[in-house]
Amino acid sequence: MDEIDIMSVPRLTQIEAAIREIPDFPRPGIRFKDITPVLGDPVLLKHCQDLHLEAVEDLRGSIDVVVGIEARGFLFGPSLASAIGAAFAPMRKPGKLPAETVEQAYALEYGTNTVQLHRDAIARGQGVLLVDDLLATGGTASAGITLIESLGGRLLGCLFMVELTFLNGRASLGEYRIDTLVRY
Repeated sequence: MDEIDIMSVPRLTQIEAAIREIPDFPRPGIRFKDITPVLGDPVLLKHCQDLHLEAVEDLRGSIDVVVGIEARGFLFGPSLASAIGAAFAPMRKPGKLPAETVEQAYALEYGTNTVQLHRDAIARGQGVLLVDDLLATGGTASAGITLIESLGGRLLGCLFMVELTFLNGRASLGEYRIDTLVRY
C-alpha cells in the first residue's frame, strides 16, 4: 500500500480523521468525541484555526468580543480573537471570575449548571461571537447567548469545532447563525 501524503488530504478530512471516539466516557453509553489528537498536532491545530477564521471571515469587521465557553472554548477563542483584532471574554462556571458577574442557569440531563460572565465583559451594542469546541444539546450555548444579550451585546454567531447533530442542539439556539467544522 502506498503511503498517503497528509498534505494532499483536505484540511477538514484530516481534522475529522484525527478526532477519536472514546466509548463509555464519561459514563456508559456515551461515545465521547476526543479532540485532543487535533490539539496535539500543530498542523491540524493550524488547520482548525484557519477553518474557524474562514467560517467567520464575513463577520470580521463586526466582531468586537469573542466569548469562549469554559473550558474548551478557551482553546480556540483567544487565538481567534487575536487574529481578528477582537477582545476575548471567558464564560466560566461560578466562583472562577474575580470581578462582578452576571450568571445564567441551564438544564443538564440530570440537574442544572450555571455559567457566568464579568459584568463589564461586553459593552452595549458590541458584536459578539460565541465559541466552544462542541455543540451537543445547546444548553450551555443557549445560556451564553442569554448572558451576552443581557449585557447588551449583539450575538453575531456561534462557532463550534464539532456538532453532534443527533442531539439537535442547533434547534435550541433558535435562528442564530451557527458554524461548525465537523458534524456527527
